[in-house]
Amino acid sequence: MQNVSKLSALAVLTLSIGMTSVAFGESTGQYIDDATITTKVKAALISDKQLKATQVSVETSQGTVQLSGTVDSKDQESEAIKDANQIDGVRSVKDLMTIRGTQDE
Repeated sequence: MQNVSKLSALAVLTLSIGMTSVAFGESTGQYIDDATITTKVKAALISDKQLKATQVSVETSQGTVQLSGTVDSKDQESEAIKDANQIDGVRSVKDLMTIRGTQDE
């Protein structure tokens, strides 16, 4: 009987996760794909010695990667965009990064 309760709870959790992503306009598969893309982009930024990856945030929605945060130069900004574009599944990259010292303070 306890196994039935655990199985029921797991089924409800799985269904609610699937419904949550659908409610936000993404299928469960798309949500997982976007999470995978985000993880791969973050890994690429971290492994890129030209970037300070801790300052670049990554979000993905339906294959569109959004990069935000602060970089030190235009070269770093370009490098982050290039790294993101090289990941399988990325449809486009939206650049919301700022270059240190150029934003209004």
